Amino acid sequence: MREAHEPAPVRLIINGRAETGHVTPRTTLADLLRHELGLTGTHLGCEQGVCGACTVLLDDLPVRSCLTLAVQAEGARVDTVEGLAGGDMHPLQEKFWKHQALQCGFCTPGFLMAAVAAVREAPAMTRDEIRARLSGNICRCTGYQPIIDAVAEYSAELGERGERS
Repeated sequence: MREAHEPAPVRLIINGRAETGHVTPRTTLADLLRHELGLTGTHLGCEQGVCGACTVLLDDLPVRSCLTLAVQAEGARVDTVEGLAGGDMHPLQEKFWKHQALQCGFCTPGFLMAAVAAVREAPAMTRDEIRARLSGNICRCTGYQPIIDAVAEYSAELGERGERS
């Protein structure tokens, strides 16, 4: 019988690859990603679920990985910013670059993941819809307008083509 404090295996599909981590029951998904699997693009800001820097997609839904226990992701698909582009920059990352929607870059991975999820669900969003969808993510550097501009251009392009991100 395993003791409660002993690590147990958790199996996930991370960025399209099967992975197995070994976690205690209290290990967060963020800690598994960052410390055991080396996916440091997922940033930890407040560690209270307020800032959104740790946002990843869990079976296509944005979640705060600092509040999600790794064991809750057993068997799930997890997408992080590292898997967003598959090598080159994702079109949304290109829009962030074009619109100077990043300064220090700390919040950027969380914004990107939240925006990808929002645009997948509702391409061709209005600026007000984008603001509402990203309202759970905090940026202390850009003033938000460049982020809204980047997501709006990306969303509009997908909407025109009838695509989802």
